[in-house]
Parts: sequence; C-alpha cells; structure tokens
Amino acid sequence: MDVLAEAEDHPDAAELHRRAEPRAPGLSLPTVYRTLSALEDQGVIQRHQFEGAPACFQRAETAHHDHMIDIGTGEAVEFRSDRIEEPQARIAAKPGYDIVHHRMELYVRKTRG
Repeated sequence: MDVLAEAEDHPDAAELHRRAEPRAPGLSLPTVYRTLSALEDQGVIQRHQFEGAPACFQRAETAHHDHMIDIGTGEAVEFRSDRIEEPQARIAAKPGYDIVHHRMELYVRKTRG
C-alpha cells in the first residue's frame, strides 16, 4: 500500500511488484494480485482499465477526476473540469437521478511540442 500511496502515476500490478520487491524481498507477483483484489473489494484502491493496457491502480481517496490517455506513451493524465461535470449532473437530475459514479477517458495523441 505504501508503494501505491507514493505513486504519482497509475502503476499496473507488475510495476507495483517491481517497486515493492526491494522493500519485501521474495514478494511474489501472485501475492500482489491477491492484495490488489482484496484492497479493491474493500474500496481502498480503484482499478482502471484503459484501452490496450493492463489494469492499473490508484488510491481510492483521491478526489474525482477523469483521464486523458496518451495513445503513444500509455501515460494517463488526470484532469477535472466543472464545465464537464455540471452538465452531466444536470442530465442525470432531469429524470430524477444523482450520479453515484462515472468515468470519462479521453484517448489522445500529442500533436505539438
């Protein structure tokens, strides 16, 4: 959990294993998968499955945000926009709903700089 808490990116299980193994010599990849599954079931972490990439993880206590995924590098960039969130809430509210959870993923390609 410490390794994931320190992450500034969205590591997959293999990357978490690579980062954690020096701290816990002998740690197996299956143990990492089982731990991630248990933490996800408990709501401690969130799993993201971006198109064309293995599942990646982040702490659940982060504020709501959406993602842009660079299709060239696979990097996931977090963003939040009230100009996007507010219309979604209005659309859900019109027939009497509150948004419980949603996810927006923009797949992008760098065109300059």
